[in-house]
Amino acid sequence: MSRNRLMRIHSPEFRAMSERVLRVTELTSRLNVLPFEDEDGRAELLGRILGRPLPAGLTVYPPFFTDHGLHLDLAERVFINQNCTFLDYAGIRLGERVMVGPKATFITVGHPVDPGERRGWLSGAPIDVAENVWIGAGATILPGVSIGRDAVIAAGAVVADDVPAASLVAGGKAAVRRRW
Repeated sequence: MSRNRLMRIHSPEFRAMSERVLRVTELTSRLNVLPFEDEDGRAELLGRILGRPLPAGLTVYPPFFTDHGLHLDLAERVFINQNCTFLDYAGIRLGERVMVGPKATFITVGHPVDPGERRGWLSGAPIDVAENVWIGAGATILPGVSIGRDAVIAAGAVVADDVPAASLVAGGKAAVRRRW
């Protein structure tokens, strides 16, 4: 995964991404209405969304949302609870034994802060989550964040900075950072 991405809106790359988003939205909408006991149906649709066979021991409880899928790298024994969202265009990696609580959100794309550039560009950076991390319910992980092995992200936390290994982070207080 490259670190930072910048993409011009309405470029060929943007159009290709948009087409992929529409295909994946159709696949996730089908996934999310399957009967819970249809494990084979869920596995088949998840494999199509991710573009590869599922890793051993992967558990994903629907509803599940992703906008791209091909840049979502899930290791063995990852657990993803219901109502999670992965905006993965810039890349998301979840290491082995990562546990993700319900309603967690991973966002790798956004727009530049500058109002003159905001409607013309997408910006983004990958998210990397090391092994044995627990992401609490309702946590939001923002672009460019790396989370170290064995860390815990408290429920409702907004993670905008890297998280050291074997640490607990909590909180989500927004603050004015800049004015123009």
